[in-house]
Amino acid sequence: MLKSMTGYGKGELSTPLGTFLVEIRSVNHRYGEISVRLPRSFYQFENDIKRLASASLKRGKIDISVQWDESAAAVATPQVDMAVARGFFDAYKRLAKELNLPQDAPLSYIMSLKGVMKEGAGTVVDASELQPQLLAAVEAAVAALDAMRTREGEALALDLQGRRQQVAEWAASVGGRTAQVVGEYRQKLKTRLDQLLDGAEMDEGRLAQEVALLADRCDITEELVRLSSHFSQFDEALSSDEPVGRKLDFLMQEMNREVNTIGSKSNDAGITNLVIQIKAEMEKMREQVQNVE
Repeated sequence: MLKSMTGYGKGELSTPLGTFLVEIRSVNHRYGEISVRLPRSFYQFENDIKRLASASLKRGKIDISVQWDESAAAVATPQVDMAVARGFFDAYKRLAKELNLPQDAPLSYIMSLKGVMKEGAGTVVDASELQPQLLAAVEAAVAALDAMRTREGEALALDLQGRRQQVAEWAASVGGRTAQVVGEYRQKLKTRLDQLLDGAEMDEGRLAQEVALLADRCDITEELVRLSSHFSQFDEALSSDEPVGRKLDFLMQEMNREVNTIGSKSNDAGITNLVIQIKAEMEKMREQVQNVE
């Protein structure tokens, strides 16, 4: 089943100590590149997250963002050491009286002095105990992203199938037109020789030789056979369960090479117009293939 390389997924998981929110975004990339943004206390799990994501997401530039919001129970509430604060305040008042200064001590100044404010006990968060919940949130986000990439892949497959069928129809028309071109060339050449010879006897052997040379120069049988083979491989890739983006890209290059050769051999306006249409459609296919995983 074809998958796109673009998409978004989100996973969320709550624990008594807090909540994990994981967001994943992916865009086109030639290879698989995963970057992870984590809170500092969970840095040790970066490789675990990458391994989990890469098991499902083979290609694309993938950005994973992890947020951790602690619950009220886990947040340490600052505590005031009243004895220390009172000691600083009394000392301030004595010094102010001795120096004949205002005795009102600013509250912000007292709170800023060492030992007045202390960190509360709170709940100590052990990151290793939260690893399963973190990875579960990542897994949920990856699954959501993968589902979105699959839906977009289905649309891509339908579009590519339709365009491939159109290209095949035009290629068949090119093959049919080639046979007519040789016959038309023979008739035009014969008519011209009749005019030049003005009733003199025509060398049928020479005429046949010229027609044979043209037929050889215009022969695109091999190109059409290879093109048909590429079409079959393209269809097989579209129905594959494996990532086939690179294979499809390679097939598009090969198909384009055959069509260019056909165009270079053509000396017929009808075939040239068909080749132009084929190349325009294949360019649209190539752009779509760039989105395939």
